[in-house]
Amino acid sequence: MNKIRLDDYAPIVGSAEIHEIRALAECVGPVSLQHINSTATGGGVAEILSWVVALMKDLGLKVKWTVIDGPPTFFEVTKTFHNALHGARVSVTPEMFELFTEVSKQNLRKVDRRADFVIVHDPQPVGLIVARKNRRTRWIWRCHIDLSEADARVWGFLRTYVERFDAAVFHLPEYAKELLIDQFIIPPAIDPLSDKNRELNPSEIEGILNRFGIDPEKPIILQVSRFDRLKDPLGVLEAYRLVRHWHDCQLILAGGSAADDPESGRVLAEVRERAAEIPDVHILDLPPTSHVEINALQRAATVVVQKSVKEGFGLVVTEAMWKGKPVVGGAVGGIRRQIIHGSTGFLVHTVEGTAFRVRQLLSHPEMAAQMGQAAREYVRTNFLVTQYLKNWLLLLLAVRKPWKGLMHWPKRG
Repeated sequence: MNKIRLDDYAPIVGSAEIHEIRALAECVGPVSLQHINSTATGGGVAEILSWVVALMKDLGLKVKWTVIDGPPTFFEVTKTFHNALHGARVSVTPEMFELFTEVSKQNLRKVDRRADFVIVHDPQPVGLIVARKNRRTRWIWRCHIDLSEADARVWGFLRTYVERFDAAVFHLPEYAKELLIDQFIIPPAIDPLSDKNRELNPSEIEGILNRFGIDPEKPIILQVSRFDRLKDPLGVLEAYRLVRHWHDCQLILAGGSAADDPESGRVLAEVRERAAEIPDVHILDLPPTSHVEINALQRAATVVVQKSVKEGFGLVVTEAMWKGKPVVGGAVGGIRRQIIHGSTGFLVHTVEGTAFRVRQLLSHPEMAAQMGQAAREYVRTNFLVTQYLKNWLLLLLAVRKPWKGLMHWPKRG
């Protein structure tokens, strides 16, 4: 992969935007940062970190990216916590909290205590805050999930760690909680020059479709996501079954797993079993490095679906919109902030509603094209890397000099 440089984005966002970002970086100065999360590949957090770290380095910041480790039982626990924080009813035991605490202690050696900023992503590494020994280093907790319906017991446990940070960052205001620390809002973004989002020539797309045995002449309905119950792949299969009564089309469910998600294998097995009963369904279990393949599938799709029942933000929606595709998405989480109903796509609540909107788009290709064009422009304005990077620079200034009030959302509690 070529080195990522901020100037490469000037043709997309304009030179004035690049100049503004560099001016902000000069205000921040050559500070040192450590990003910490739970996996180096798989999922939106790792994807974001792969380019945000590179761009911060290009701006002169001293940045490192660290991944915590732990036994499989630890990630079983954090997956249970993840589901509970999304409002699922799960069984949580005292032993789970004990294991979480113990593995957190084992990872304390990975914390760079000399860094100016330590940025911890999501609940898995939140316990590392106990490594804090001084107030010089600023600690920021970056939450990428929706906490609006979080299980009280799990959130109560994690909150004791979160409130030891200097600030918490959420995708959307409604995801935030009552906290005794400052909170900030930064929606995520995509990299338009990455392998997953760059322009592809027709031969590249055709070659990938041929490799997976997909008919390029038949309309394609696509969902890209981890095989996760919260993405409702079984619901997508049922919606597709309904659509097939009216349209001769095909469905692709493309995704994979991540090191911190031990449940995905079980979900994938259920999806394969159900899909065996339905014609023209392609189940693609892809490795986390399949960025060009995902790009090609999204560009080949006629309609993109993201029927999540819970969603932190849903960057796959952003990716599809950037490629000029109309998206039918669950009316949850950050999907509601991306899809402008009836303009850039459709928001749905049920299997039947999903099928109806997919049928509508398949039956009216001109409307689908207009929605796709509006979707791409909406992403250009709101959800590209340059805007995200600018927000982070403002955040670093605000946390280091809170009296300036930059991007500040007052304490709640």
